[in-house]
Amino acid sequence: MPSGLESPERRAPSIDDFLVEPTRDLSDWRWLWSGDQQFPIRSHRGLLGRIVVGLKRAFRPLVKVPQNDLWERQRIFNLILLEHLERLEIARAEHQRRIEYQEALDATGIHEIMRHNDALFARADQKLDRYRRETRDLLGSLGAALAAVESAPQGAPAEVVARAAVSRNYEEHGYLELERRYRGTEEEIRERIAAYRPFLKDLPAGAAVLDLGCGRGEALALLRDWGFAGRGVDSSARMAQICRDRGLDVEVGDLFAVLAAVEPGSLGGVVSFHVIEHLPGDALDRLVRLAYRALLPGGVLILETPNPLSVVVAARNFWLDPTHVRPVHPESLKLMYELAGFDPVERLDLRPFPVADRLPEIDLAKLPAEQRSLADQVNRLRDRLDDLLFGCQDFGMVGRK
Repeated sequence: MPSGLESPERRAPSIDDFLVEPTRDLSDWRWLWSGDQQFPIRSHRGLLGRIVVGLKRAFRPLVKVPQNDLWERQRIFNLILLEHLERLEIARAEHQRRIEYQEALDATGIHEIMRHNDALFARADQKLDRYRRETRDLLGSLGAALAAVESAPQGAPAEVVARAAVSRNYEEHGYLELERRYRGTEEEIRERIAAYRPFLKDLPAGAAVLDLGCGRGEALALLRDWGFAGRGVDSSARMAQICRDRGLDVEVGDLFAVLAAVEPGSLGGVVSFHVIEHLPGDALDRLVRLAYRALLPGGVLILETPNPLSVVVAARNFWLDPTHVRPVHPESLKLMYELAGFDPVERLDLRPFPVADRLPEIDLAKLPAEQRSLADQVNRLRDRLDDLLFGCQDFGMVGRK
């Protein structure tokens, strides 16, 4: 019976393996006993040694024959013992393999469980942070509503004042949540706004820059990092408070009233990101003209808004925000800049759609030569259609006084 432990390249055993230091290999011992191998008769060298060897060889049959029955039983016993030992060796090896497999499985499983737990705890921490923030916001809304009721003029119905204050704060809370979900993270917005830094580099150090509709204050924080004296205005008391908590200079008010009250020629820049799509056309024209009045020579007006030249933006993404009034066409906005006196005026196409979301392009290198001309024409048509459907998600208009 084969032991199952032998290697295909194993050396054949020999009697020498059992002399001096006997082998520990069970398969060698099986070879010895199953083949009833005989050990050579050896003795001392010289004449006396040869005589002794000769005598041993002569007497070996006389000694062995009477003991054949006992010898055969011993041989069979040894073979049976070897068989049990081989089975134990196989079982030990299989048991060791299973232990190693189980240990590897346990290590992997524990690692996966720990990783899963870490992910769960991280997710729970994120939710707890969000709930803490929402709770703080709601408490702030409640406090603002109570303050509005307490500050109501004498004779004003408390119920009407309270309803108006709660309604206002509810709307602000909803818009704040909309901003958090779809406007992007602070890091993403800072990265987008960084595209305008080259247009501000020629302004005097510490120049005043007004952010109209400053929202959560990403642009103001970035302007501060760039060394400008940024201040903002927003109609939302909630947004203004978020900015103030970050140490930013923000007031609650109407952006037109604040801009009109600015001393002429005192600002280095006027910026507004994703606000003008909330305004009617005549109000937008007024904003551009008021900005020109407020800027010093060389001052910059930057307005950013969703790009209506993209069908996906104009027909779908734009209307995600229910407070949007109408898309602003870049050519009409450029004309407003020029009529107000800005020169030069430059348009920046921003945030192209990810390649994975756009129309696929045919790889000409993978086509036979005779098909490449037609495929190239299809690609050109694809480019025009893709640019119409997707293109860039936003555009920014930059004008210098």
